[in-house]
This record gives sequence, C-alpha cells and structure tokens, in this order.
Amino acid sequence: MAARLLRDKGVFEFVEAARLLRSRGVDVEMKLIGSADAGNLTSVTEAELDKWRKEGVVELMGFRPDIAAQYAAANIVCLPSYREGLPKSLVEAAACGRAVVTTDVPGCRDAITPNETGLLVPVKDSVALADAIQKLVEDSELRTRMAKAGRELAEEAFSIEKIVAQHVKIYEEVSANG
Repeated sequence: MAARLLRDKGVFEFVEAARLLRSRGVDVEMKLIGSADAGNLTSVTEAELDKWRKEGVVELMGFRPDIAAQYAAANIVCLPSYREGLPKSLVEAAACGRAVVTTDVPGCRDAITPNETGLLVPVKDSVALADAIQKLVEDSELRTRMAKAGRELAEEAFSIEKIVAQHVKIYEEVSANG
C-alpha cells in the first residue's frame, strides 16, 4: 500500500488486515509506503507508527520516490481508501501490471475492472480486505490474470493520448457552450 498515511486512506484497516493474515498463517509481506502528515488531523501519528514498527505486522517503508520500483517488486497493490478521485496509485498499479485490492467507492472502483483487474471490498472492512488479499496470495493464476488485465486496462483507458483527448473534448464542449 502506497498512500498518504491518513485514516481515510484505509491505513488502519490495512494494518488490521495484516494482523488477520498473520493470525491465519498466510505467507505475505505487507508493506506500507508513505509518511505521517502532522498538519492533517486524520494522519497516523508517530506513536501509532512506532507501535506498528514494534509489532512488526507491516513493514513501514516511509516516503519513497520510487513507487514504480516498489510496485514492480510487489505482487498485489492495495488501497482501502474511504473516498478518492481517480487514485494515481491504482493507475500506476495497473501500468505496472499488478493485481489490485481496493474499496468499492467512487474513484477506486473506477480505476479497476472488478473481478478482472482487481477485487473490490466494502469500505472500513478489515476482514473483507484480508480475505481478498489472501485470495490473491493463494491463487497465483488469478493474480497473474488480473495483473495482465490491469496492464491492458492501463494501456487502453489511462494512456496519455487517451487522457489528452478527453481533456481536449472537455475544452471543446466548454468553448462551444461558453
């Protein structure tokens, strides 16, 4: 998971899912990339990060400028956010050919093709999050198929040419109506 470490990004659910997976004996490394934001009231605190570091259930990676390399080293990308626009992290995951687990909320569900490029889980549901991660960990064929489909989705829906064309269309519509 790579995100600003804010409550509404689903950080606490991610950590709880890691606890559940550990208790089930699932062989998975859960990595959390990002740092606390002291200026944001919903930020994870340094005390919470220290507690998680001591607990060892997630690997705290801190801020990283090399997200593509981190995704390349991962098998699954997770974003259990409560709400998003179009999450750049999920677009990057698709571009890197990674299966995704994310929440069934606007933005997140728009960045994947459910059950083809990733799995959707209910918001604020650590158990469903753990279940989805476990499913992808244990089913390498499904994970590989979703990763390949994610890369195809990125090429089709999120290419720079496609984005520019969509922006030009919006500008033309605004100009025609203005």
